[in-house]
Amino acid sequence: MPDSLEAQKAEAGGGRKHEKFERLLARAQRHPPLVTAVVHPCDHASLDSVVEAARLKLIAPILVGPAARIRDVAAAGKLDITPFELVDSEHSHDSAAKAVALVRAGRAEALMKGSLHTDELMGAVVARDTGIRTARRISHCFIMDVPGHPTPLVVTDAAVNIIPTLKDKIDIVQNAIDMTHILIQQEGDGLVRVAILSAMETVNPDVPSTLEAAALCKMADRGQIKGALLEGPLALDNAISPEAAAIKGIVSPVAGHANVLVVPDLEAGNMLAKCMSFLAGADAAGIVLGARVPIILTSRADAKLTRLASCAVASLLGAARRTSAGIV
Repeated sequence: MPDSLEAQKAEAGGGRKHEKFERLLARAQRHPPLVTAVVHPCDHASLDSVVEAARLKLIAPILVGPAARIRDVAAAGKLDITPFELVDSEHSHDSAAKAVALVRAGRAEALMKGSLHTDELMGAVVARDTGIRTARRISHCFIMDVPGHPTPLVVTDAAVNIIPTLKDKIDIVQNAIDMTHILIQQEGDGLVRVAILSAMETVNPDVPSTLEAAALCKMADRGQIKGALLEGPLALDNAISPEAAAIKGIVSPVAGHANVLVVPDLEAGNMLAKCMSFLAGADAAGIVLGARVPIILTSRADAKLTRLASCAVASLLGAARRTSAGIV
C-alpha cells in the first residue's frame, strides 16, 4: 500500500501531485497517532479510510458502532480491524452518544464521522448536558488544496452555521485563525490573512454581508479578534488574485493573498467549496472546530485522499492541544 497522500492519489489514477496535503501528512506523522473515536463506521468507505489512517499512524481509532455490522463490513472488505478497540452500540444515535462520552471521559482526543448523518453526530456533540461544547461557537472549515494555488485555502463556514449572525462570525473567524496558524507553521511568512467575502469590495448599506465584514475588520483592529490580518468586504477575485486586487486599486496585505476565506453564509460557502472541487479539481479536507476536540467531518462521497487529509489536520490540531490549552 502507498505511504503518502501523493501515492494514494496516483494509485487512484488522479495523476497530479498534491504537495500541500502531502506536507500536512508529513507533519502529522511526526506526532503520536491521535486517539480518535470513529462514529458508526458501518460501510466500506469509512472503515477502509480508518484502517489506512491508522496504518499511516495518523490516528489510533476506537470504533464505535454495532459490533456485528462493523465486523461484517471488515470481513467483506478484507479489512483487518483486530488491532482496534470496538465499542458496541445499538444504532447510529447511540454510536454518537457513546463516542462523545469517550471524549468526555478523556479517552478520545478527536471524533471522526463514519456512515451516519452529520446532524446525528452534531446533535450528540452539542447536547446541553452530555455534549462537548465550549464557550466558542462551533464551526466548520474546508482546507482546500487547489491546483495551481501556492497555499492551502481555508473556507469557512460551509457546513454547520446556516445563516450566521455577526456574533457567530466572530467565533467562526477566530476558530479559523487559530487552526490556520497551526497548519501554516514553517510555511511562508506564517501570517494568517483573512478575507471577509461578499459580492463586492465596498461597504454597501443594502448588502448586509458588507456591513458585517466592516465590523469584523474593526473588531480585529480593536483586538476583539486576534492573530490575523483581516480585510473586507472583498470579492473572491480580489481576495485571492493579486492582479484583480491591483486592477481594483485595493492596497492591503490581505487582498490577493488571503489564506482564509470567510463566506457570508453556508449556501455561499458550500457552493464555493464545491466549485473549487468540481471545476478546479481541488481536494477538500473537512474539520469541525469549537468543540472540546477536533471533529473529522467527511462525506460518504469523499475520496480516501480527502479523508486522510482530514485526519492529518485533526492530528496537527490534537498535537497543538497537547501543548496549549487555548487551541480550538
